[in-house]
Amino acid sequence: MTGNASRRRYLCLWMPFLASDRWQRENRRDEDRPLVFVAKAKGVSQLAAVDARARSLGLQSGMALADARARLPSVRAIAADPSADAAFIERLADLAVAFTPSVALDPPDGLALDITGCSHLFAGEATLAAHLQKVLSTAGVSVVKLAVAPTPDMARALARFSRTNPCFADDDERVRALPVAALECAPEDATALKRAGLKTVADVADRPSLLFAARFTSAFTAKLGRVLGEEDRRISPLREPAAYRAEQRCAEPVASHDVIAGMLAELATSVCDQLVARSVGGRIFEGTFLRADGAVRRIRVETSSPTRHPDVILRLHRDRLDALADPLDPGFGFDLICFEAMRVEPWIESQGTFSAQDDQKDEIAQLVDRLSTMFGRERVMRLQPIDSHIPERAQAVIPAVLPAPPHEWARHMVDSTASLRPPLIYPRPHPIDVEADDNARPKSVRWRRVMHRIANAIGPERIAEEWWRSPSGYGTRDYYRVESSEGRRFWIFRAAATAGGERQKWFLHGVFP
Repeated sequence: MTGNASRRRYLCLWMPFLASDRWQRENRRDEDRPLVFVAKAKGVSQLAAVDARARSLGLQSGMALADARARLPSVRAIAADPSADAAFIERLADLAVAFTPSVALDPPDGLALDITGCSHLFAGEATLAAHLQKVLSTAGVSVVKLAVAPTPDMARALARFSRTNPCFADDDERVRALPVAALECAPEDATALKRAGLKTVADVADRPSLLFAARFTSAFTAKLGRVLGEEDRRISPLREPAAYRAEQRCAEPVASHDVIAGMLAELATSVCDQLVARSVGGRIFEGTFLRADGAVRRIRVETSSPTRHPDVILRLHRDRLDALADPLDPGFGFDLICFEAMRVEPWIESQGTFSAQDDQKDEIAQLVDRLSTMFGRERVMRLQPIDSHIPERAQAVIPAVLPAPPHEWARHMVDSTASLRPPLIYPRPHPIDVEADDNARPKSVRWRRVMHRIANAIGPERIAEEWWRSPSGYGTRDYYRVESSEGRRFWIFRAAATAGGERQKWFLHGVFP
């Protein structure tokens, strides 16, 4: 069966034994006893999940642990780990990206894929489904039930309640034969439907919807419409597909580093051509490598300004690979290599000049990009001005690779008194002893057990607290720029009140060069 390009096609897969598959994969062994995973619900230990052997012996999710032990004393109970299950299914979602960029989680134990326009790459939906089952089986999933349908709700119902695996549907014929449980309504509602003689989806669909809206809710009729394919509720991908993307599928797994580098260069060039066509530049680029054994590696690089030059991007990728503690090991080879521009910004053409200062700015930006790529964006930092009167709050430390507004420091220096402040300001003012004259002007300063006689003092400059923010703990400050007899220059202030209740205490806040 091949996909119909005029309609959307969704593939939903259900992994009924996800928790046990994850546990056995982590522990690297098969349990010879039935496994159940237990969680507390309203103070009672209940089965959150069971493995295939426990289900075949009559145990089901939602059953009390005491009842399960009464039926099957040899059962092994393990504490459920929803976070580990979620991490495992996200890794499986990464594997599904090899088949379509639109992959969404289908809680609690399934995935939903938008395969519209993708089936022809695998010679049809049946081949795509077979390859996907094989990939998930290699990743440790024992049972995978999947279905392909025009809407995600129809595909979910067929995957979880149809006896055909895999199931392909072009209309509602197959879904109408499913039991009413496929509507996934509340247990009491399902019981009410069965008592009324409505056992299948067709029995419900053939009745006027107003009857069910009055008896149940409008959500029930909306769910019925989606299951029947009357409404297409699009999925929300786990990772939004990038608008600028190129990928290379390999007929045979590729393990040669030279071949991989050549493919990555071609993909980067293709993405940059797309950026040029749309007059944008990329800020964040990501290469995804899907290995034949199911492992997925992502290498991301970031630039401080938009770029669309493949040579620059590839150089950053090489720097990133060289800095990795865990190198990019192809193992048995890569099946798919994908390159994406994850974040783009408008491209602004600049007029070239002969100014050495402009060339220096470009070189600094390239240096920042390379250092941030090699050592991490959180290890190469810069200062950014903040609109605050309090000196220690007037700047923030941010990653240097983040874009800076043009001339931000120059504007900050003009619009404030920052030019009268020292370039070195301590984040926490240092307490000092000050001898002042009758006019409260400093005559001597003792700092770090050294006495400095003051030859000149300029001030005071009064800075009050910002009432709209949390108090700094120093109250109103009177700042002085002082110079010692040895020529050392300090920036000190007298605090009107400190957090400890002390008054008229002096602090040294900065040092002039």
